[in-house]
Amino acid sequence: MSQNRSSAVMQQRTEPADSLDDFPTPPWATRALLAFLKQMNQPLQVQHAWEPACNRGQMARVLGEEFDQVRATDVHDYGWEGMAGCVDFLMPDLEPPVGIDWIITNPPFRLGPQFILRALELAKVGVAVLVRTSFDEGVARYQELFRDRPETWALPFVERVVMWQGVLLDPDVPVWRPSKEDPHDLTRGKMEKPGSATSYQWLIWLKPCVAVDDDAASFKRRIPPCRKALTRPGDYPPVPAHLRAPAGLAPAPLLEDL
Repeated sequence: MSQNRSSAVMQQRTEPADSLDDFPTPPWATRALLAFLKQMNQPLQVQHAWEPACNRGQMARVLGEEFDQVRATDVHDYGWEGMAGCVDFLMPDLEPPVGIDWIITNPPFRLGPQFILRALELAKVGVAVLVRTSFDEGVARYQELFRDRPETWALPFVERVVMWQGVLLDPDVPVWRPSKEDPHDLTRGKMEKPGSATSYQWLIWLKPCVAVDDDAASFKRRIPPCRKALTRPGDYPPVPAHLRAPAGLAPAPLLEDL
């Protein structure tokens, strides 16, 4: 039986133990969260947010569209000029910024529960994390997190949120994919729109002191298709050189164009 090596299957989010977990967040996915929080009557325009795994600022910049102030840090310096500094969010002696209402982040894959528990200690209003839909599963995670600190709201995406390692890609713009059988034979490569085998959701915790209406106390709500509506000009950088078709080569057309 041949192995399914399509880009959608191969772009799964799995990382080695010492990885920085460099998976940039598409801006539209963050805007979907902000739209929900505003529906829940959160006064974002007077609140302060902290993004503690800011990467190159993809999420922090979008948070700044609605929040009064946004602080962005990361354990690694990715070269984004908007980062406030290199900070290990899980250091026990961390001195947190003053007046942080929300902590919102796409946490490192392996450290999700630790990030959430730490964020719940530091945020005044709430915590929101972008995680895989399978993050809910597992006895150890249940005992570590969900048994005593269940989320307030779960928002799984109906559309796939395409995240590739180290690069932010527009899912409507095809990229060059070398042949798996012979990556050096350029004539066998093809153009494919970026895909992902991983499904994502927002999990949101409100602090116990935050009052909400009874009908909004706790629920799961699917995020309907909204990527195109929430995407804005300039959200995506140009396709990097290593994902462009080789110069002088006419790539095979996309199947959908045939």
